[in-house]
Amino acid sequence: MINEVLIASNNPDKLLELKALLAGLPLNLHIPSEFPLLPPTIEDQDSIAGNAMKKALEAAKHSGLLAVADDTGLFIDALNGEPGVFAARFAGEGCSYADNRNKVLAMLHGTSNRKASFKTAMALAAPEGILAVVEGCVEGNITESERGETGFGYDSIFEINGVTYAEMDSITKNKISHRAKAMEAMVPILKGIVNLDL
Repeated sequence: MINEVLIASNNPDKLLELKALLAGLPLNLHIPSEFPLLPPTIEDQDSIAGNAMKKALEAAKHSGLLAVADDTGLFIDALNGEPGVFAARFAGEGCSYADNRNKVLAMLHGTSNRKASFKTAMALAAPEGILAVVEGCVEGNITESERGETGFGYDSIFEINGVTYAEMDSITKNKISHRAKAMEAMVPILKGIVNLDL
């Protein structure tokens, strides 16, 4: 069962991205919908690492499998680090991706300092406890308007070297994104666990 891994996310966009990032490993990947009794995690921690660990541990305990979970925050300098850990619900509970982007753009209107960082914390858990926590970070800027057609979340307003995530194809984004950097740090840990049991 050591190579059975649950990707603990109910966000279909994240699931696609995480599955793509894990595609090269000898793992049998599972998703939460395969476990109907698995309750959604209440993300009430004060850090992205805390939320990632809580999601991974709850998923591992309920499924009996290894579980990988991540949480991502967008930290904008001019907004004193907001939305931070509240990135997914910045515009309020039940808000859309567009609602969040529009709120950020409105709050930054007329602001010259557009610096921001995207950070992903990724946790790996077994039913017995947390095995590892890693982080990936990308520095960039918030654009003045939306650009690009791909991606999700804040992708159309976060740019690196003049190009937004939403202007990149998925292969390019999955090489350089904050989530890709976190997964890059997690992969050797996963490989070690899988190999030890072979």
